[in-house]
Amino acid sequence: MSDYSYVFNAHPSFIDQIYQKYLADPSSVEDGWRAFFQGFDFGNKPNGKSNGSTSGVSAGLNQEVAKEFGVLSIIHGFRSRGHLLSTTNPIRERRDRKPHLSLSDYGLEESDISRVFLAGEEVGLKNATLGDTLDHLKKIYCGNIGYEIAHIEDRKKRAWLRDKIENRKLDSSYGLSLEKRKRILEKLNGAVIFEKFLHTKYIGQKRFSLEGGESTIAALDAIINMAVGEKVEEVVIGMAHRGRLNVLANIMGKTYEQIFNEFEGTSIPDLSNGDGDVKYHLGFSAQVDTTSGKKVHLKLVPNPSHLESVDPVVQGFTRSKMDLLYDKDPDRILPILIHGDAAVVGQGVVYETVQMSQLRGYQTGGTIHFVINNQIGFTTDFEDARSSTYCTAAASLIQAPVFHVNGDDPNAVIFASELAMEYRQLFNNDVFIDMVCYRRHGHNEGDDPKFTQPEMYKFIDQHKNPREIYMDQLIRVGDVEANLAKEMEETFWSDLQARLDMVKQKPLPYEYQAPEKAWKKLKKRAAAEDFDFSPPSGIKKNQVKLLTDHLMKVPDGFKPIGKVNRLFKGKQKLLDKNQADWAMAELMAYGSILLDGKNVRLSGQDVERGTFSHRHAILKDEKTFEEYNRLSGMSKNQGEFFIYNSLLSEFAVLGFEYGYTLANPDALVIWEAQFGDFYNGAQTIVDQYISAAESKWQRMSGLVMLLPHG
Repeated sequence: MSDYSYVFNAHPSFIDQIYQKYLADPSSVEDGWRAFFQGFDFGNKPNGKSNGSTSGVSAGLNQEVAKEFGVLSIIHGFRSRGHLLSTTNPIRERRDRKPHLSLSDYGLEESDISRVFLAGEEVGLKNATLGDTLDHLKKIYCGNIGYEIAHIEDRKKRAWLRDKIENRKLDSSYGLSLEKRKRILEKLNGAVIFEKFLHTKYIGQKRFSLEGGESTIAALDAIINMAVGEKVEEVVIGMAHRGRLNVLANIMGKTYEQIFNEFEGTSIPDLSNGDGDVKYHLGFSAQVDTTSGKKVHLKLVPNPSHLESVDPVVQGFTRSKMDLLYDKDPDRILPILIHGDAAVVGQGVVYETVQMSQLRGYQTGGTIHFVINNQIGFTTDFEDARSSTYCTAAASLIQAPVFHVNGDDPNAVIFASELAMEYRQLFNNDVFIDMVCYRRHGHNEGDDPKFTQPEMYKFIDQHKNPREIYMDQLIRVGDVEANLAKEMEETFWSDLQARLDMVKQKPLPYEYQAPEKAWKKLKKRAAAEDFDFSPPSGIKKNQVKLLTDHLMKVPDGFKPIGKVNRLFKGKQKLLDKNQADWAMAELMAYGSILLDGKNVRLSGQDVERGTFSHRHAILKDEKTFEEYNRLSGMSKNQGEFFIYNSLLSEFAVLGFEYGYTLANPDALVIWEAQFGDFYNGAQTIVDQYISAAESKWQRMSGLVMLLPHG
């Protein structure tokens, strides 16, 4: 695809000067300008006769160039800001965000609408009038998907996205096959009827329904099915309470009977090892069949009510699995974070988590962020919830693309979701899907939203659900028979009723999420005698010598700064007396674990050197700046020593390290606070996960927190 962005800020008179040079000698102008003029032969326009001589060209060129340049610029404008005119909101009129996409903004007039402009070729239109070009651009960029991609600096990524966006089928099917459209209908039917059934059978009970945003289920289904074809073997999901039961039932494979069992309250959880938690906080794991016949492992991470706190936990868990099982290949494991619009823009941990996504110690190969944007946070309108235009402002931190999509258009939602999945696998970067929808009930099913949003809920009460809208669309284009909707609803409802009747007659035992495979071999519960047991922790004399010898040398040719040499001399004097300082003893301890074949991971602010210049685990060559890890290369069978200076964050980094431990009990995972009392910047992780997870969710962690310096 051509890209003439280099001319968008040029004045027409300047372009005229360069064009005169081009006419005299094409090789005298830069390659970009030469390509521009070759692509637009202003001397032979479809609008008129050949200009003839060079002097004739010069006389009319300024106006001609200005018009063509204006059309090119408006094309660029639609690509950059067309999303501000997109029809993504199913229940509200779009606010005027001043997109500056009128003809007058580009030096064009109504009289130009019927004129042919060569600039239309930029979007694949030959001999197209300005009107044709504008209609084409509006179909692409101002429909039910708004593409926010202009902030991406990488030209390759932008070109790839534009190619996918501008070459899709421009009808309501978005190029999706009939088989896929029927799959979407099936998932919507399950999502909608499941919520209706619970609403009827358990009136007033909290379930934090997905009603209004049921297209989420079809989107997750599409992402997972596509992921399996793109090498993914495991999908790790983090989400809050909104829609969680629906995801558990219709994506994760938790049986309807298990969920009904929890609503009935007839199964009693085993509280001998903790207090348990509410059903919409629980995690789940399962092997699930996909449409291709392949299996994929799905994991929903348990979390508390503290919104978005699970985000870094998911990232840490994913990174741990990459290191442990997937040969550090991010293409084999996919993290998905499901956000609410108020939380994703309001909670600082989101920004911390997004910021770490491209850092070497924390990257996971890209996360799909799916925002269930129901335009309200409990009772707070979005006007009071953010200063930014969109709730996905965090995406700009890392130049992640954002696809804003109308939740009432399932085909658009699935197109955006599959595009996001493909982008993630190709570029290993984060991508955001902002699905604009609504919340049919209050924050919970016992809350009345009309106290604070009476007008909005007057409209919502009369609004069809996504399944009804989609069914009408499929019937209209002849994809399905008109009687199918009633048949599907009756069949599924009957199945749910039969399962509920079964549970009422014979309650099921309460089931906790199974631990990770590596945790299963560990003793589940501690007994009194365990606290009197002291496992051997010493190391043999020959290991001491191996470790000290290794720690006191550097590779041949490696030149650290002079202060390091003086530091080493001081340590050697202590070793000669059979003594060691704290820093030496610490590295020796890590080294002994590494020699046992176990991995050690240490992260936190300034941990490589140590806040007070004590550790020096990583040395740098003063000339080449090459790094040397002092605990590498001791033995070919040793474990890996991962040590990373973290970003200046406590909440997300501690959450990440906690998540890392959930997948690997055999690694020593350490988070060091720069000062001991700085841990309270991560108080939510300490209180809700580290302290309480075993009691609430029966999830164990071997995380070590170093809280030094008082």
